[in-house]
Amino acid sequence: MNATLAAVVLSLFSAVAYAAAAVAQERLASRTTDSGMLRLLGSGAWWWTVVLNASAALLHVAALKYGTLTLVQPLGALTLVAAVPLGARVAGRRVSAVEWRGTALTLIGLSALLVTASGPAPDDVLSVPQALGVAATTAALIGILSRPGARPGLRHATASGFASGVASALTQTVTVAVTDRSGPLLSAQVIVVALLVAAFAAGGLLLSQTAYRGGLGAPLAVVTLANPVAAAAIGLFLLGEQLQGGPAGLLLAAVGAGVASWGVVTLSRSVPEPALPEPLVGTADEHPVAAVLALEPGSAAYEPSLLPKQPDSGQLTPL
Repeated sequence: MNATLAAVVLSLFSAVAYAAAAVAQERLASRTTDSGMLRLLGSGAWWWTVVLNASAALLHVAALKYGTLTLVQPLGALTLVAAVPLGARVAGRRVSAVEWRGTALTLIGLSALLVTASGPAPDDVLSVPQALGVAATTAALIGILSRPGARPGLRHATASGFASGVASALTQTVTVAVTDRSGPLLSAQVIVVALLVAAFAAGGLLLSQTAYRGGLGAPLAVVTLANPVAAAAIGLFLLGEQLQGGPAGLLLAAVGAGVASWGVVTLSRSVPEPALPEPLVGTADEHPVAAVLALEPGSAAYEPSLLPKQPDSGQLTPL
């Protein structure tokens, strides 16, 4: 198995694990208020999402050993392919036509980027000053995107994508440096960059948790798009990676980015179809009050008043 194929296969399994974690996070986020975010630390279900994310991250790290950032990161679009129908299935509804269209556009655009991103296995790493510079710039962007304002879900999703993309770029530096065997295993470079990876990976996880409160499709699409953009920028400008095809490749990459952005906008405007209500079984006998509250307006038949009639004489009588 060559390096490119190994990177694709590992990225596929990583994307499925990320999709399952994203769906679970969205379900938890929809039932959690701002004041209840800290309660997630005591939730077993939330820690299962952490395990899923960690498993996906390990597979992603292995993929980064065999493929470049510009190859592996766009394959994260497979997360969107799996998560949109999986999330609809869990929610008990059908995937809307708008969601299918937005997902297709996003994948077509990212596929065009993928065509231009193939290349040899990575062999270059970020120096400590470069890693610190990337971390400072990304932290500033995350701070700007996390400020209160309109559409917090999409802004938090963008910040999460940037954090995850930078974490992947830094992870590749750690992976290549550790497996290179040309220097000490725990050098200052490896330790510093590994700490930055932990910080940005955790930040990306928490930001995605808040982003999924408003739904799964659009925030996940934004994360899927922002992640490879951040990682590819680091790969192209700092690690010497190149897009294939020369000027034609650059044009194809630009068109792909535009189509993917169109897909993200389409998903951000989609309104999921409501799930069909489950029938109330046994509530009429076990919970009569709940059964009454569940009645549709006007569904109850008219009943005469059970209050005693007042006498015609106008005199008051005790009931």
